[in-house]
Amino acid sequence: MTTLAEYQRGFAAALLADDAPLAAMPGFAVYRNTLMKACVDALEANFPAVTRLVGEEWMRAAATRYVHGALPAGPMLLDYGSTFPDFLAAFEPAASLPWLPDVARLDRLWIEAHMAADAEPMDASRFAAIDPSAMLDVRVQPHPSARWCWCEHSPAHTIWSRNRAEHVDEAQIEWQPEGTLVTRPQEVVLYRPLGPAGIAFMDACATGASLGEATLAALDAEPGAAVPALIASLLEAGALSALLPASRFESHPDPHPDPHPDPHPDPHPDPRPTQSEQRNP
Repeated sequence: MTTLAEYQRGFAAALLADDAPLAAMPGFAVYRNTLMKACVDALEANFPAVTRLVGEEWMRAAATRYVHGALPAGPMLLDYGSTFPDFLAAFEPAASLPWLPDVARLDRLWIEAHMAADAEPMDASRFAAIDPSAMLDVRVQPHPSARWCWCEHSPAHTIWSRNRAEHVDEAQIEWQPEGTLVTRPQEVVLYRPLGPAGIAFMDACATGASLGEATLAALDAEPGAAVPALIASLLEAGALSALLPASRFESHPDPHPDPHPDPHPDPHPDPRPTQSEQRNP
């Protein structure tokens, strides 16, 4: 006897398989067409810069292919498409558009910032009130909505931001690596360019580094960077939310998660420090 769970799994599989027994049921095509249209519409809405760059027809064709391999994991379609940027990176028709996956990643960061938990951002007055003698030991926590990304192979921020705006800027684009910071300190999602020092600083803060350690990471990534101006810019963007001692630090979601995590991690990892750890004790 088929259980409800088995029937539901079979029904979901039949939605994308023409030769499934359930597909022959009268009216089944209505369910299939409704699902496909809802998913494609959601991807088009969730990746507006991508859609604007490639056109609706191309986008809907790519989205249809994506849906066949990645149905929504939950009922909220606003969250659908987390792996769409990786799909585009391997999608043959997009091979001539090497910047497109990076643009899609920035569209996705906007969605993540929009859906993130609310929190009061830290302002400049709170930061200025830190005891100077404790400044370097304080841990700075990223705002829950803060997302950042470095695109090594394309000026993705310029391409993306121009195509999120109401009117596209037609000025010449300088082809160089770029970084982006996306935040939602209040109700509106904000974004701005972020250089190597800013990316390294936020990466360090997300892992629980002290302000001194985050500063060294920023200077290592971009020697000569004006760290005070960088921190002021991050505060202005609402990218930071709390000053915490080490014992109270709450880790921030990894802004650069491994898309292929090891399903069988080593239960006995090598306790010796890595070369980078040896250089930066």
